[in-house]
Amino acid sequence: MQINRRRFITSTAGLAAATSLSMPAWAKGGSLTHAKRGFGEVSGEDIRLAIGNHHFMTGGRSGHAVAVNGTVPGPLVRLREGQNVKLHVTNHLEEDSSIHWHGLLVPFQFDGVPGVSFPGIKPGETFTYEFPIRQSGTYWWHSHSGLQEQAGHYGPIVVESADPDPRYDRDYVVLLSEFTPIHPHEIMRKLKVGEHYFNRQMQTATDGEMSGEMRRMWGEMRMNPRDISDVTGTTYTYLINGHGPADDLQLEFQPGERVRLRVINGSAMTFFNVRIPGVPMTVIQADGQDVADVEVDEFQIGVAETYDVIVTPPAGSHALVAEAMDRSGMGVASLTSHKGHIAAPPALREPVTLSMTDMGMMDHSAHGGGGSMDHSMRDKSAVPDDVKVGPGVDMIAPMPMDRMDFPGLGLDTVKHRVLRYTDLKAKRMNPHRTVDREMEIHLTGNMERYMWSFDGKKFTSVTDDPIRFGFDERVRVKLVNDTMMAHPIHLHGHFFELVNGADHMNQPLKHTVVVQPGGTATFDLTANEPGDWAFHCHLLYHMHAGMMQVVTVRPFPAPGEA
Repeated sequence: MQINRRRFITSTAGLAAATSLSMPAWAKGGSLTHAKRGFGEVSGEDIRLAIGNHHFMTGGRSGHAVAVNGTVPGPLVRLREGQNVKLHVTNHLEEDSSIHWHGLLVPFQFDGVPGVSFPGIKPGETFTYEFPIRQSGTYWWHSHSGLQEQAGHYGPIVVESADPDPRYDRDYVVLLSEFTPIHPHEIMRKLKVGEHYFNRQMQTATDGEMSGEMRRMWGEMRMNPRDISDVTGTTYTYLINGHGPADDLQLEFQPGERVRLRVINGSAMTFFNVRIPGVPMTVIQADGQDVADVEVDEFQIGVAETYDVIVTPPAGSHALVAEAMDRSGMGVASLTSHKGHIAAPPALREPVTLSMTDMGMMDHSAHGGGGSMDHSMRDKSAVPDDVKVGPGVDMIAPMPMDRMDFPGLGLDTVKHRVLRYTDLKAKRMNPHRTVDREMEIHLTGNMERYMWSFDGKKFTSVTDDPIRFGFDERVRVKLVNDTMMAHPIHLHGHFFELVNGADHMNQPLKHTVVVQPGGTATFDLTANEPGDWAFHCHLLYHMHAGMMQVVTVRPFPAPGEA
């Protein structure tokens, strides 16, 4: 068979042209501006932000980024309690975009979730967010469009209190995140093909302390005891304020100063263990809300959480370490009183291995071996009738228990002080309200198929059936994690009170709660912000795969009304 060379060249050129038309400009090989590492600052009552395609490089890894005002992370938005602000956001991408003001109490139409509270920002358009600042504290902002957050579309928020805070002399934002040169949609594709694609710490037949019987049991359950993080240091460079470990980021102080560190987990998928070896930390805020002082040596911070701590480091250089929960890498900065001196970080600790408790089991021996244990974990008759037990649900925790006192995977065996939710107490008393109603929501998934959901229902299939709260209704919500992964669950537009053993008047306020594997977490919510609000797992690829819902807060209709 002979091929006409001219026809072949013509058809190939046509195919290339057609492919080019379907590709975004940044993918066609054109030059992009290099985004700066780190962030500037914007403030005042009239703020302008511009979203655009850029190139980003750190730690030997480089690739496409979505930057705001030309930096990754985007600029620190500094606001003041009591002011009114207008934020003009211009979208220079070739796709829709958005900004969600994570933790800020705003009218729902300015919450920034396309399809829930507004249509999104079209290419070339500017959208103006306008709202009063009703709070103070540490928060952050990020895209809620597609997977743009993974590509660099996020940044910090600091809201200064109307009253001066005398507790510290110096103030730093510590924004934790990750960078990968792999496009986020390609990461999603790889996770759908094989959920262990990025895991390089799986146990071998002879590795670790696990017995042969235990290995057989895990094998029968088709589960991996090292399945801690979906995306790991094999592709991520872990960042502090946009700087990888090789960038030698320095945070300077003078000996004797009280330094406030506003730690924000702005990552897409990574829980971090934060510590400054040899320097104790006093936790003063959680999710922007004041708590009674708690002194610790380390804390685990889930995706989207914030913790403010005060440290008084001695003279010298100290490693500020944000170690990924699965211990596949770390972000590092130097807290130093000697400019130019870099602190040596500690070595990575041993990988974390899941236990039977993480499977919602009190004691595997009580279940008579692997076969019956596997059966009990797949017994779907124990869940409420409103949980859809289809192919998207591959396990049910048979004995889920409250794990508010658990410090986080891998931190339950360390000898130093680690923060637990049970340590948190609101600094100011909450108004006393009795609970009007109780509800239970199951966190469900099928890890092999990379399907995630609430109550077995993907978000796309339940948009017409939201979670309904009456305005000012007081609801106790129990989250039951039927999966073997920790999930940071975030409710937009509200703060809820953790039911953590504290007196009900001092239950800590949060906007995000980590629900441990095989465990439960409970919060009390006063639904006093009317509108439609997103409610989702803040692991980006879990949300994208379906672990999201809409919460609607409306006055209940009077008897006889529709």
